[in-house]
Amino acid sequence: MTKKQKKTLRRILLAAVLAVCAALLTHFVPLPWYLALAAWLVPYFTIGYDVLRKALLGIKNGEVFDENFLMAVATVGAMALGEYGEGVAVMLFYQIGELFQSYAVGKSRRSITELMDIRPDSANLQTADGEIKTVSPEEVHIGDVIVIRPGEKVPLDGVVQSGESTLNTAALTGESKPRRVGPGDGIISGCVNADGLLYVRVSKPYGESTVAKILELVENSSLKKAKVENFITKFARWYTPAVCYAALALALVPPLAGMAGLLPAAWPAGWGVWISRALTFLVISCPCALVISIPLTFFGGIGGASRAGILVKGGNYLEALAHTGVAVFDKTGTLTRGVFTVTAVAPAPGVTENELGEAAALAESFSGHPIAKSLWERWGAGLDRARAADARETAGQGVCTQVDGAAVLAGNARLMEAHGIACTPAEAAGTVVYVAKGGRYLGSIAIGDEPKPTAKDAIAGLKGQGVRTVMLTGDAEAAAAPVAAALGVDEMHAGLLPADKVAQVERLLAAKGDKQNLAFVGDGINDAPVLMRADVGIAMGALGSDAAIEAADVVLMDDDPAKLCRAMRIARKCMAIVWQNIIFALGIKALFLLLGALGIANMWWAVFADVGVMVLAVLNATRMLAAQK
Repeated sequence: MTKKQKKTLRRILLAAVLAVCAALLTHFVPLPWYLALAAWLVPYFTIGYDVLRKALLGIKNGEVFDENFLMAVATVGAMALGEYGEGVAVMLFYQIGELFQSYAVGKSRRSITELMDIRPDSANLQTADGEIKTVSPEEVHIGDVIVIRPGEKVPLDGVVQSGESTLNTAALTGESKPRRVGPGDGIISGCVNADGLLYVRVSKPYGESTVAKILELVENSSLKKAKVENFITKFARWYTPAVCYAALALALVPPLAGMAGLLPAAWPAGWGVWISRALTFLVISCPCALVISIPLTFFGGIGGASRAGILVKGGNYLEALAHTGVAVFDKTGTLTRGVFTVTAVAPAPGVTENELGEAAALAESFSGHPIAKSLWERWGAGLDRARAADARETAGQGVCTQVDGAAVLAGNARLMEAHGIACTPAEAAGTVVYVAKGGRYLGSIAIGDEPKPTAKDAIAGLKGQGVRTVMLTGDAEAAAAPVAAALGVDEMHAGLLPADKVAQVERLLAAKGDKQNLAFVGDGINDAPVLMRADVGIAMGALGSDAAIEAADVVLMDDDPAKLCRAMRIARKCMAIVWQNIIFALGIKALFLLLGALGIANMWWAVFADVGVMVLAVLNATRMLAAQK
């Protein structure tokens, strides 16, 4: 407990003891009303002075209708009617409920704080004379060298200059998957250096580092409220004044009607009876259960997802994810590993395999695409990149590069067709690169990419949740079809340009139901237009990717597609708890408001309808704290 919570608990215990003493005193000793009132006012003010103060401040500031006002009016009214014990009991149980709610929210915040533990406390800066100086990460600049000892958090993004070690990325991904790094490897903040001493040259200031961006996303996620959260906020704004005026009418109208002879003879006509019912009505009506439990549920869901390596940028995206009916996937790097290798080489007649591979490697030498890297790894040894110049890329087709003064084309069949070059269609599975030089067809190279180990389970898991799966890719049909068949996706479209992917998503958006959302899952860099167009944009394999974190609504901090199933289960569990609390709280409130107006429910029942319902709703909401499991 916090110091404030402990202080509240001591007040509750003291007030309870004082209330028992007052009850015993007034029961066994005949006292005039003013002494009995004085005896009960001691525990009343002990437990309720802060509620009364907040109610007066609310009236002063023009913010009258809140739970403090309801409790103040109800309890002061009860004391005025001589129901001293009930007045003190209502205030006492209200404070117990507030303490419980404070503890539950604190526990939820501590779960977020566990995630915030990735924030580095300091950095070991190597000075110009070689000494190590401990400084704040904000004081380190780009180009500085920091030293990371075994067991320390990586404070800033950078590149390893010397040393080798294993990094524990569990704080970022939710999974303990060690990553080996050495000289030349990039390293991101938030990881833990496991065993070796690393010298790292900083590439980004702290404010732009991975850990800073993640923390900013989590801290700001509560600002983006779900539709149901906004509804509850607006509902409480209208609901509280409405019940206050209803309670006033309940206190005034029946007695006045009785005085005019308009009430049935069986109905009580005294002012005290109806004022008592109105005060009970006020206690029952307090909307604490909804106002507290709904945001707490979303807060717990976002925190639980974060600890599982899933960053959700707000409750609105958690709500949208829960209603997803169509999941659209990019292929390369999302469902497949994105690690390409040459699987087949088919030179044209009179062309050697080495001549074909050399032309393709030099043509693609300017590109950082995985396919280009696989070509360079196969044939690039000993080649001089200076032989290639003036590379021009045609989106969705390939590249045209000047190699040794001759134009070399490397791309798909559409590129060959666009330049009037006849090519022999390749039958090999995978991505096929056709190559031509100086207008002469040299042959084709097949490059394969295998599905990720968990991709098939991810697709099956989504189908099990009633989600339709679609794969969109720029690869040729021959390369995409085997992957789609192996994974079991419902629908596949290949050979798509970036604009074609947007068009396909637009078609799927138009075809889906009104109550269903479409999620697009990509790498967050190449698929930014589609991520922005989808109802929910999800970045896969985003560890250390600034573009992914910026573009997507949900970020999966590693490249495991199975995390999408977990994210959807968390979102659906969150929405289930939200609606459970809404239905339960409103149902109980409506029932007891009716019983209170009819005089069936007294102040003790009102305490349950207010504090009891709030405690049960908060208990239900705290189930989201275990969402990462």
